[in-house]
This record gives sequence, C-alpha cells and structure tokens, in this order.
Amino acid sequence: MASLATASFFKIFGLWIALAFGLLVGALILLVIGRGVFVLAYPRCNVREELVEKDNLALALVFAGYVLGISIALGGTLVGPSLTVRSAFIDLAIYGTLAIVLMLISHFINDKVILRHFDNIKEIIVDRNCGTGIVVAANHVAMGLIVFGAISGEGTILTALVFWMLGQIALVLVTLFYNFILPFDLHKEIEQDNVAVGVSFAGVLIATGNIVRYAIQGDFVSWSRDLLFFVGVMIFGAIVLPIARFVVDKFLLIGRSLTDELVHQQKPNIGAGAVEASVYIALSFLIGWSIA
Repeated sequence: MASLATASFFKIFGLWIALAFGLLVGALILLVIGRGVFVLAYPRCNVREELVEKDNLALALVFAGYVLGISIALGGTLVGPSLTVRSAFIDLAIYGTLAIVLMLISHFINDKVILRHFDNIKEIIVDRNCGTGIVVAANHVAMGLIVFGAISGEGTILTALVFWMLGQIALVLVTLFYNFILPFDLHKEIEQDNVAVGVSFAGVLIATGNIVRYAIQGDFVSWSRDLLFFVGVMIFGAIVLPIARFVVDKFLLIGRSLTDELVHQQKPNIGAGAVEASVYIALSFLIGWSIA
C-alpha cells in the first residue's frame, strides 16, 4: 500500500514539474518576443548598437526596467487559476500576448503624458540622460505591476483592460500630484540629467504601480465593488505620499533638507534620492499588506 502511495506521489510530482517547466519555457518565449517588441519603442536608433557597442547606460537602465516589468506582467498569467493544463497554456498565450501589447502602449503613454515636457528618445539616445532613463525604467516596472494585477485572478479580457487603464490614469494623476507638492520643477530637473531626482521619482512610480496592483489583483467580483475598492485604495495612497516625503525630510535625513540634497547643491545627492524612493516603495508594500 505504501509503495502504491509513493509511486502515486512521484507520478503527480513528475507531472507538476513537467507542467511548471512547460509554463516557464512558454513565459521565456514570450519574454524573448517582448524583447523584440521593445525595439518598436525606439525606431530612431539601433537598440543593440546602443546597448553593447555604444555602452549607452541610459538605454541600458530603460531596457533593464523593461525586462523586469514585462517579467512581472507575465507573472500575472502564471499565478491565475486554470482548470486544466490546456487552459493554463491558453491563458499564458492569450494574456501573455496581451501583457506585451499593454507594456508597449504604456511606454508611449509615459512618453506623451507622464514625461510630456521633453523628448524622451532624445534624452535617452542622444543625451544619454540617466535621470530620464531611471524614470522610464521605473515606469516599465510600475506598469508590469499594474498589468500583473489586471490579468491575475478570475476575470475577462475586458476587466483586464479596464483595470489596466485605471492603473494608467492613477499613475498620471499621482505624477501630477507629486509634481504639485514638490518645491521644484520635477520635469526640469529630470531633463537636466538630475539622477537624484530621477531616482526619487522612480520610487514614486514603482510604489504607485505596486499599490495599484494590490487594488486590482484577485478575482473579479462586481464592477461596483471592485471600482469602489480601487478608488478607496488610491485615495489612501495619495494621502500617504506627502506624509512619506515629510518622514524622509524630517526623520531620516536629520539635519538636512531633502530638497537641498536633491537640487540645491552642485552635485545632487543620489543617495538621498534612493532613500526617498525606498521609503515610497516600502510604504506601498505596507499599505498593500494592510488592506489585504
């Protein structure tokens, strides 16, 4: 009897390993396809040449953020429930392709809306502006988190698209709000290659994407319930954002002004920007775990 149970266990374990390996291979194939799609975002340059021959750090940061973001987005297709092995691979193919398309669209929204005051491609390819590069990279990670939330759990393509769009709107509104509470011009500093400001703003974008993920992930219940929950979570996050900046300014950088460290000195303090970014991201997890 024990031998039969052992044989059954190893059979199930072997099937599980085979399924997991098959899904991983499928996800890697989609990741390679996503890398091919990435070049569409930079039609005015040779991406490979910029990365490996010209050693363009700004574009490398963007590409790294894109790879991480699209990997997170594809994760949303893997964690959702599937009734059969066949449906698992169908979900991966359909929602994985959708994730790649949404990531590309998100890139153009970032270019035309979030960083609309200057030409992102010029800043990254011509000027090699690492401040812009880290912001665009963070936007990719944020969108990966949003796409993850939109396509994970029980739902339809329609619900995924609606909540993805809501995540985009939230990202734009938070950007406007963050720029409003700052004592300096966010876009001007980023355009001037202020990496410290870029790093701090990157933290805001990733934190927002993470909060949106918590607000939209899981099984779809009803439009009224899910939309109300989304709005409530985002309002809560918006209240916490200025509080987080105050905490960094008054308690973590004791005796120093955060604004002075980021913009009012000859060499902006990237470390201060990293501390601010880490607080935003840490709070996004704490908010998510609190509302879960």
